[in-house]
Amino acid sequence: MLSDLAIAQNAAMEPIQKIAETMGLREEEIELYGKYKAKVSLDVLERLKTKSLGKYIDVTAITPTPLGEGKTVTTIGLSMALNKIGKKSIVCIRQPSLGPVFGIKGGAAGGGYAQVVPMEDFNLHLTGDTHAVAIAHNLLAAFIDNHLFHGNKLNIDPFTISWPRVVDVSDRALRHIVIGLGGKDNGIPRETGFDIAVASEVMAILALTTDLFDLRKRLGRIVVGYTKDKRPITAEDLQCAGAMTVLLREAIKPNLLQTLENTPCFVHAGPFANIAHGNSSIIADQIALRLSEYVVTESGFGADCGMEKFMNIKCRYSGLQPDCIVMVCSIRALKMHSGKYKVVPGKPLDAEMLKEDLEALIKGSENLVKQIENARLFGVPVVVAINVFSTDTEREIETVHRIALDSGAFAAEVSEVWAKGGDGGRALAETVVRACDEPHHFQFLYPLDLPIKEKIEIIATKIYGAEKVVYENSAEDKIKQFTDLGWAHLSICMAKTHLSLSHDPKLKGRPRGFTLPIKDIRPSIGAGFLYPLCGEMRTMPGLPSEPAGNRVDIDATGKIIGLF
Repeated sequence: MLSDLAIAQNAAMEPIQKIAETMGLREEEIELYGKYKAKVSLDVLERLKTKSLGKYIDVTAITPTPLGEGKTVTTIGLSMALNKIGKKSIVCIRQPSLGPVFGIKGGAAGGGYAQVVPMEDFNLHLTGDTHAVAIAHNLLAAFIDNHLFHGNKLNIDPFTISWPRVVDVSDRALRHIVIGLGGKDNGIPRETGFDIAVASEVMAILALTTDLFDLRKRLGRIVVGYTKDKRPITAEDLQCAGAMTVLLREAIKPNLLQTLENTPCFVHAGPFANIAHGNSSIIADQIALRLSEYVVTESGFGADCGMEKFMNIKCRYSGLQPDCIVMVCSIRALKMHSGKYKVVPGKPLDAEMLKEDLEALIKGSENLVKQIENARLFGVPVVVAINVFSTDTEREIETVHRIALDSGAFAAEVSEVWAKGGDGGRALAETVVRACDEPHHFQFLYPLDLPIKEKIEIIATKIYGAEKVVYENSAEDKIKQFTDLGWAHLSICMAKTHLSLSHDPKLKGRPRGFTLPIKDIRPSIGAGFLYPLCGEMRTMPGLPSEPAGNRVDIDATGKIIGLF
């Protein structure tokens, strides 16, 4: 089979004007970025404000291996398959960070015959939204240090400043740095660091905002530190929020691309799914739901991470309610969750893992059972999508099918969209249509008026399966401080590993009886949530010994090679 890049470069793309026209967009509502991508004006929301909404589908997954389990492939393929069976569908996904593109994971345009194109543009700069986020973020960082340099009239305590700088490449050497060296003309020396750009609160705000004026308000609420008498200092205090908004005026508009089968695709925002909520933008979903019968979106990592935040954070701010959850799993990942096999990025899979092993599969499927339970807590029907590989056996597939149904899934279907495109997802699409028509009652996991600790403990016990939660002194202090500041009503965005239901990436399957530690809690007041830290969280990745970027180049004709 051809490589993902070769498949993408051979795609028969339609001009983006034609894609927009088939969606019902007017010529004046799109802004072209070349022949195959465009931005969509937010004016379309006003024009279509009374139009009924389509069905809303969130694609999530079991706890993934470090290699991923085909969630984006399934998201794109399902949307194409819905069009194949005569339904009007749009897919909404996040824009990838350049960190993974040149690091270990590679791009995020899908794979095989379920991809978004142009794949090179998608995985690289696209229309510059991430750069706009980084510039807006770094402008605020510059304003902070400039304020200190010019006398610190706000009485900011430099030791409380929590706003780093950002850059969208993986660079471990920038995690902890000292700035302001070289004499008094070069600023006030202090310790700080860099995060990767997609970890910025500005990116989370972009994904959760509903219009330009809401964006302006949210940016103004960003807390960057505290005064010496413990009053929070905001971007508004530093008179920077207006300029940040101006820098994001174009980035707030969703990007329109297409799949290999010319299905419309909105690509917009790319927040992390650990310290942030890991979902594409509310604005893109709102537009798509007014232009189609079915919208397929994706939440980051497993159901305990991105899906829980999709429900409790994104749906709260959007007012939208999902009609179906698609739970992606693979047989190789379920075997890994048995504890019998280990998956290491960059190394071949254990040959024994690729042979039939029903015992390991059944034991590892405890993770699938728990993630189905997690999705059902929100009152939405769950369809399991088995992302099949050529090494999977019929008995293994049937075992997963039986376990899924016994665990309360509405249905389970094989997905072959990687190899066959939309045709490989017809059965999945037909099942999803039936699931969306099932009576259901969406509900949040917790009300916002509960105390901070109660919300944390509901997530920990109900979603992760923890027996109890313990708080370090710093977390206890922050809970009291944030409550006193009036922030206790905000949603909770738990920051933990994506490689386990617990806080410990080594605990596979369905951990039981564990204690979840809360080491600290940090505020994202502009985004509208608090994020407790369940262990050490990396917000600036490092490159591996053999980065994916080693293979990226141009050939003799100037064509990009090596992306995957």
